[in-house]
Amino acid sequence: MPPKKAAAAAEKKILLGRPSNNLKIGIVGLPNVGKSSFFNISGKPPTSPTPPSTPKGASTGAGLGNSFLSHVRAVDGIFQVIRAFDDAEVIHVEGDVDPIRDMEIIKEELRLKDEDWVEKALANLKKTTRALNSSSLADKAKREEIATVEKILKVVKEDKKDVRKIDWNNKEVEIVNELQLLTAKPVIYLVNLSEKDFIRKKNRWLPKIKAWIDENNPGDPLIPFSVAMEERLQPMNDDEKAEEAKSGAASALGKITTAGYAGLHLIRYFTCGPDEVRAWTIRQGTKAPAAAGVIHSDFENKFVCGEIMAYDDLKEYGSEANVKAAGKLRQQGKPYEMIDGDIAYWKSGA
Repeated sequence: MPPKKAAAAAEKKILLGRPSNNLKIGIVGLPNVGKSSFFNISGKPPTSPTPPSTPKGASTGAGLGNSFLSHVRAVDGIFQVIRAFDDAEVIHVEGDVDPIRDMEIIKEELRLKDEDWVEKALANLKKTTRALNSSSLADKAKREEIATVEKILKVVKEDKKDVRKIDWNNKEVEIVNELQLLTAKPVIYLVNLSEKDFIRKKNRWLPKIKAWIDENNPGDPLIPFSVAMEERLQPMNDDEKAEEAKSGAASALGKITTAGYAGLHLIRYFTCGPDEVRAWTIRQGTKAPAAAGVIHSDFENKFVCGEIMAYDDLKEYGSEANVKAAGKLRQQGKPYEMIDGDIAYWKSGA
């Protein structure tokens, strides 16, 4: 008897976060760490500015706390800017430079706000579902939802862990996503160094920051960069930047943008015409009709198929005609899941 397909194929994991192709990363950090300057030089990665202050006590409304946290809740990932440079003219809000303390402050403020939100969500659930005594599917689903929210509350309140670091099953992920928790969002740590430290690739705080991340949020990316150096490089032309790179002053913005895309599980596919090539951003796991719909909703609603070739194949064979002659041009239907670097020509009905 042949094995069942369901047994052979593992259940596809649902991603944390909004199921959308229009995702944003917020820039988070204490005052005077380089957030605004980083945003101004970052071009147009998937970023969104946040209020300029993340004070201790933000979770209880201190300073611009409530405004700041509402902005963070509205984005899908976090660039956390950490100050690891000394500058007497740029006063640190806590009095001195200590990246580990700063990271602890941000972590705790986000966790405390999640704790507050989850407690309120749990109270509302219990209030509206007091009479769950039947064996109906609806009541069973509500009881499971309450159990999951209680589990989430234990993670943030008792275990004091970030929600994104827990291995949730698909049903639990759906509930986590509905709560839009701050600690469920991916974090990329950007360590702002002096230009001198960045070029020599040495700073007394970097090993301590790496150790803190490994202990508290293992696997989260850490990218050293220098806002001061990026500001100096920004007005230069490509040749001037290439010359600077020879001495170690190479921009880290490309690496940061790539990390942002990876953190949000974003990929790109391309469309080509006689006059232009366009890149379109979609989330990993997006199927062909939804990918086509990023260009225009009619392409999704009236989707017929897509002619797909890989960028690497085009690079190898040199032209679309050669790719087709080599049998590498594929016609894909609605079930096709897009791959990073696909080149697509969409066909839709009238």
